[in-house]
Amino acid sequence: MALSVLSDWTSFYVITGSAAAGLTGLTFVVIALASDAQRVNPIALRAFVTPTIVHFGAVLALSAVMSMPHLSVMSLRIVFGAAGLAGVTYVGVVAVRMKLLAKDYVPVLEDWLGNAILPALGYGVLFAMAFTTSQRPEQSLYGVAAVSLLLLFIGIRNAWDSAVWNTVKKHRDTH
Repeated sequence: MALSVLSDWTSFYVITGSAAAGLTGLTFVVIALASDAQRVNPIALRAFVTPTIVHFGAVLALSAVMSMPHLSVMSLRIVFGAAGLAGVTYVGVVAVRMKLLAKDYVPVLEDWLGNAILPALGYGVLFAMAFTTSQRPEQSLYGVAAVSLLLLFIGIRNAWDSAVWNTVKKHRDTH
């Protein structure tokens, strides 16, 4: 059984998917311009920059899936469940990496919110949508849309934080 209500979401997913794709490219440009190869910490890169790209990629992937024709409730349940579980697992890995940075940088509350707590919440909600889609498909679509926006804004916040940190650190290193 295909979900006819998905056609109402086409514009939303075109906008969020396009934004995620564009912001992914901009993140690569900012990091390339702001970083200095001699001082890049690979753990910090994986803990703070890579998750930003993963979140943008998740929004892009969700947008692509949600724009596919003839989706069934079962296919959405599988996508939401798999993406949510993968996301929660990945955020756990990110949290461990953030802990490993303790000797070089101690993450502050905003770091934990933007890189662990809010993404885990978003991916957890996405996982939960796998179980609500059968009984409440329209309401579940609003939940997935909220997760898409949350991940998009988390990515924007994290990209901004990385760009500002690199700029401030570079300015401090030159003086």
